[in-house]
Amino acid sequence: MEWSACVDEYEKLVIRMTTPRVVIDNAVCPTSTVVKVDSARKHGILLEAVQVLTDLNLSIKKAYVSADGRWFMDVFHVTDLNGNKLTDESVINYIEQSLGSVHYGQPNDFSGSTALELTGTDRIGLLSEVFAVLSDLQCSVADAKVWTHNGRIASLIHVKDSNSGARIEDVQLISVIEARLRNVLKGDNDIRSAKTSVSMAVTHTERRLHQMMFADRDYERKPILESVPTNSPALVTVQNWVERGYSVVNVQAKDRTKLLFDVVCTLTDMGYIVFHATVNTIGDRGYLEFYIRHQDGTPISSEAERQRVILCLEAAVKRRASEGVRLELSTSDRQGLLADVTRTFRENGLNVTRAEVSTMKETAQNVFYVTDVMGKPADGKIIESVREKIGLSYLRVKELPSLVYHKEGGERDEQAVGMAGTVLLSLGSMVRKNLYNLGLIRSYS
Repeated sequence: MEWSACVDEYEKLVIRMTTPRVVIDNAVCPTSTVVKVDSARKHGILLEAVQVLTDLNLSIKKAYVSADGRWFMDVFHVTDLNGNKLTDESVINYIEQSLGSVHYGQPNDFSGSTALELTGTDRIGLLSEVFAVLSDLQCSVADAKVWTHNGRIASLIHVKDSNSGARIEDVQLISVIEARLRNVLKGDNDIRSAKTSVSMAVTHTERRLHQMMFADRDYERKPILESVPTNSPALVTVQNWVERGYSVVNVQAKDRTKLLFDVVCTLTDMGYIVFHATVNTIGDRGYLEFYIRHQDGTPISSEAERQRVILCLEAAVKRRASEGVRLELSTSDRQGLLADVTRTFRENGLNVTRAEVSTMKETAQNVFYVTDVMGKPADGKIIESVREKIGLSYLRVKELPSLVYHKEGGERDEQAVGMAGTVLLSLGSMVRKNLYNLGLIRSYS
């Protein structure tokens, strides 16, 4: 056999050995779709697999992870957000193709826009000031995610030139944008920690937000405002299994979409390797257990490191916790829309704790979580007043905290039942909407 032929056969062998093998089974479990992934072990591969599933807004009810030498096996029990098995062939095919590719786990494609990273001290109305600056500088927001935690804010905003619709590449304009946003973030008392930058790195958006808040050390800070009370705080424990050389991390928290992603993302970016893991859901609680080591094969070695892991994982769970009323805005996109909407929130005493902004075919699809100025549940009358000002058919309430809307009698109960039906209907299309965003289907309606 000629040398070139030998090399070709060797390359084929390497591809077969390193390409993940994916099996999707709807028969083995009566309540969920089972996704099995076998692959060569490498740092971050578990995060990539979880990322593919959670980017489709799938719920991971159970999971088993085991690394045997150089081989890695993941088993995920997944459902859609309604708790049903996956039956849409386009979803199943996308999962197979994504998990089965050597280059899977690629970040969202925003190559046609300019990415702005912002971190600083959160305050009432800050988001409205940020969007007002961008509107004044003729920047249209194509996509944005905003997280707040412990009095800090992190945001990744993708902007375009509102006149040409193209990516902003003018160096002088970028410098002006950075300077003005930095002044907004500084306010009166955040001269040192406020940061703005244009990101050139290509990273998964939500992973990057975790990295930004981690670098900002939000896990060490105390919240400025009193947050919405919760009866189910995250519980994190870390112990060493000396005989086997593992550190065992246990996380108990209220179950929600992307809980596993948030925890695995944080462990990965802190430099730990997950060798074994189990995930289980009982009722509305998620139970996650990980057997980890450093990349050099050693377990956690000090009490200070153990406490740091606990604080970082608690922060990772809380950053995405939905505090406040969820408002969904769907309307024709226009210059200054976000500035106008968030200004209306501010003028009516509503504080945005989290936001997700996207634009699809000239239509703005935005989600805001809002509380009152003290971080407590917003008054229902104020919410309705804001809806009237923005447009009742454009701005809708999708989640109603019982602390806000609980009332004796049947009036509120009937409204809640009606709203719950609306929520279930809206959840049914979310997976297809994500595939539409990825360009894999023509319509998600």
